[in-house]
Amino acid sequence: MTARDTEPGRAPAAATLERTAEHGSGVAGIEAPRSVTGRALALVAAFDSDHPTLTLTELSRRTGLAMATTHRLARELEAWGALDRDAAGRYGVGVRLWETGMLAPIHAHLREIALPVLLILRDEVHVGVQLAARVGTEAVYVERLPARASLSMPSRVGARLPLHATGVGKALLAFQDDAVIAGVLDAPLAGHGPRTTTDAARLRRELVTIRRDGYATSAEEYRAGTCSVAVPVPSDGRTVSAAVGIVSYELRDDLVEFVPALRRAADAIAGRLADADHVPGTVTTAEDGARDS
Repeated sequence: MTARDTEPGRAPAAATLERTAEHGSGVAGIEAPRSVTGRALALVAAFDSDHPTLTLTELSRRTGLAMATTHRLARELEAWGALDRDAAGRYGVGVRLWETGMLAPIHAHLREIALPVLLILRDEVHVGVQLAARVGTEAVYVERLPARASLSMPSRVGARLPLHATGVGKALLAFQDDAVIAGVLDAPLAGHGPRTTTDAARLRRELVTIRRDGYATSAEEYRAGTCSVAVPVPSDGRTVSAAVGIVSYELRDDLVEFVPALRRAADAIAGRLADADHVPGTVTTAEDGARDS
């Protein structure tokens, strides 16, 4: 018998039904977590750039948790500030969780160091610029600046992206060690846009070309009608493994002309990171598997 079976007011049959539901699977086929902490984190992890807001039913379905558990934990997370609920009853990531996440070194250090360089780069190329870092087998946007003529960009800071389907993702992946690359290539390569590379052998050949040329391109691989080009930020093994890129929300064949500007920006970011490493008390983050580029 578990602690859940002895909760006051819980009928044994209801407890059994809820436990059975919670040991089911979410939309990704992942078994629902069993611990309270795991369930709460699963609710937070249910949100992504394609699902910024979710109803209780959607949260329950995406996490594999019973509706009663989803409701209880969502209200607790809302009270703490990890989740927000709008007038329609849909939940989203709360400000307090965002504030806490901004304390992570990948944001607090890399973003602060790179922002002045990214602002200069945007004014030079007149298109949207982005900075991403690798976290496991995904790319995470650390900063995204829209072109001055644009009011917004579709993705947000903190959004996670597959490494194989974007310019910054492939620029990151190409310069990782064999174990990281194998981890991506051996897993199913999901299609995201109309031209996503889902064949592992083809992607491996592309990564060889990226390492040779020093830049990566993407055209309609993550979203229809978009294209990008990116370069790795040189790393000495002690700083965050990152890539800087530009993105256009209309297809164009001249993005490689911006590679020299991207390389200057990447070198500037690397230099600023190296200088910051020599300041007492400065926090740095080393991604496992990062290689010199």
